[in-house]
Amino acid sequence: MRVLGIETTCDETAAAVVSDTLGGENGEILSNEVLSQIARHAAYGGVVPEIAARAHIEVLERLIVRALANARIELAEVDAIAAAAGPGLIGGVLVGLTAAKALALAAGKPFIAVNHLEAHALTARLTDRLDFPYVALLVSGGHTQLVAVRKVGDYRRLGSTVDDAAGEAFDKVAKMLGLPYPGGPQIETLAQDGDPQRFDLPRPMLGRPGANFSVSGLKTAVRQEILKLGALSDQDKRDLAASFQAAIVDVVVDRVRNGLRLFSEQEGRPSGLVIGGGVGANSAIRRALTRLCAESGLRFISPPPNLCSDNGAIIAWAGLERLRRGITNDLAFAPRPRWPLDSTASDAHHGKA
Repeated sequence: MRVLGIETTCDETAAAVVSDTLGGENGEILSNEVLSQIARHAAYGGVVPEIAARAHIEVLERLIVRALANARIELAEVDAIAAAAGPGLIGGVLVGLTAAKALALAAGKPFIAVNHLEAHALTARLTDRLDFPYVALLVSGGHTQLVAVRKVGDYRRLGSTVDDAAGEAFDKVAKMLGLPYPGGPQIETLAQDGDPQRFDLPRPMLGRPGANFSVSGLKTAVRQEILKLGALSDQDKRDLAASFQAAIVDVVVDRVRNGLRLFSEQEGRPSGLVIGGGVGANSAIRRALTRLCAESGLRFISPPPNLCSDNGAIIAWAGLERLRRGITNDLAFAPRPRWPLDSTASDAHHGKA
């Protein structure tokens, strides 16, 4: 089966075609077209929803045509059309969702509304042969949570941020240091030449029961160090970046360790730990989680960085996973700016895309 996937939840416009492989265990990406809007938002230090929505309108049709052409198929040859229906910036979500519905109606194809978080949680099944159940760490500018992935459509939140998302913290600390948007890659680059022990920054939630995250106090601590220093030298910036990143890594490892313990107590041994979302591309976090899983003999799957950030291939794959189970949606499906994976969990802090 082949599914066309559309992604417009934030500041990437994307369209892709994904096919299942022989036996259906893994997927094959036939095309994956992504157009970033970073340049449009850089001057504002973050994503401006109205600008993002207009940009999606301008380029989405072209990307869909390109995705079909590079996959060497016609629209009539796809088996379904999937779109990220949330969570995310409502203007952008509307653009992709409306386009997908129109194409499905015109081509007489099934329409599938995909939860953007579910797409990240299922990416490891696109790239690696992984059986249910497993644990997914979803980290980006809009969300930070640990999820028990039982099967397609069945998720239980193990822990989430009680204040800000990790990606937001990276961006705000980068802004404090005078670095351009997006801040995550800038912090990671600076940290490579910094001293992670120079600044004694807090590790919020470290050692506490449960698997919730907190980063707000860490951001405040960085600001206090900057105020103490006054004018920042280049080395100050490198050392602050390294110290901040080291604190984030320590918190993530501690929270994930607790989350894995909770999962084992309640669900049994997981088949693995996977990471998804833009912050999942951070190499320091990946290395630390690789070590954590090696210690416990657990499989760690970190999809390629281009599949951790927003893209159409993961939307198409989530749609394909649902289609194989006979799950589709009618054209009345409404966009959801907030859409927790775990419907029984509190709606607070689950984040956007």
